[in-house]
Amino acid sequence: MGDYPKDLQHFFLAGISYKKSDAATRSRFAIQADQYQSMLQLAAQFPIAEIFVLSTCNRTEIYGIARDADQLINLACKVNGESTELFKSISYIHRGKEAVSHLFEVAAGLDSQILGDYEIVGQIKAAIRVAKEAQRVGPFIERLYNQVLATSKLIKNNTELSAGTVSVAFATTQYLREQVPAIASKKILLLGTGKIGRNTGKNLVDYLGCKHITLINRTEEKALSLATELGAIARPVEALNDCLREADIVIVAANSPEALILPEMVNDGRQQWFIDLSIPNNIHPDTALLAGKQLLNVDELSKRKDATLQKRMQEVPKARLIISEQMTEFTDWCQMRKQMIVLGQVKRKLEEYNSTTTFASHEDAAFRIQKVLNNMAAKMRVQNQRGCQYLEAINDFIGFGVN
Repeated sequence: MGDYPKDLQHFFLAGISYKKSDAATRSRFAIQADQYQSMLQLAAQFPIAEIFVLSTCNRTEIYGIARDADQLINLACKVNGESTELFKSISYIHRGKEAVSHLFEVAAGLDSQILGDYEIVGQIKAAIRVAKEAQRVGPFIERLYNQVLATSKLIKNNTELSAGTVSVAFATTQYLREQVPAIASKKILLLGTGKIGRNTGKNLVDYLGCKHITLINRTEEKALSLATELGAIARPVEALNDCLREADIVIVAANSPEALILPEMVNDGRQQWFIDLSIPNNIHPDTALLAGKQLLNVDELSKRKDATLQKRMQEVPKARLIISEQMTEFTDWCQMRKQMIVLGQVKRKLEEYNSTTTFASHEDAAFRIQKVLNNMAAKMRVQNQRGCQYLEAINDFIGFGVN
């Protein structure tokens, strides 16, 4: 697929993240499940040999083996209908070892908004699983993925990079503890009971002692299940306006493509705290302009620092050392794989040469070819040489047994 080598130098990453774009811009380039399927189906047309996409609230990254990074960008923008010019203006592009190194750091939590966030590993696993099902993961990405997972596990087990409880859900708890007086007695509305919503709800109960929590979810059964677990109340989506009027604190961890809470729904002048954990934002930003309303979104929340993060910073050099060692192992495999490809090509060329020239009998030719390949492999290991392997191999093939 494509007229380029499927090797390390043709492995690219094109991505955008929280470092160069805000949540609203990132949401425009987020790859939804149906769009991911479309990208995987269309990849061969660009052509892209291997590909997977990591799309989270903090990043959209396209990894693939292609002729150049533009193929990855063009594919992503074709599917989501956004501008390639805008993508390039806020993106980062890495090739070869730099792209590999970036993935190692992402999986280790070194590139997360919250340092050491280990949840990214599950997101990488999910992205690879979908790409595998679509047969878009080949030998290169398969080996890289396995090495990245092993490295992430080594870092988790041998450093304190992920120690302590630091996540968006926990940062929410810390913020409320600091900003809201008598937090345990406040009425809280939690909209969305997925993974982040569930973790946030548990933190409200476990760490803050909150007893007046109302849950709303698009699927009411999920809200009822979590409400039973937390000792909370579940209400249907239709009761949203009533719940907003009653709540002191509103936390949204939904997954809606548009805002669920608008300024006109809460324009009553009383004191309320709003926390938006959704990407794209599910609380309209103009809510922050209303009297008595405090609004915090994912980007602002993730900037908060605490003692745990400072401790994690001290573990970064240890994590980078582990990554460096694992990177060496992976690049060694890449070199060996490249050599095996060359040796296979040389073997076929020598067999073709002998079949057209009848230079040697079949048995003699097989013996000579193996000798040539052994010598080539030894030279490539020592010299990492380039050049015309075919011509040298044919000369060696002819010269065997000649003094």
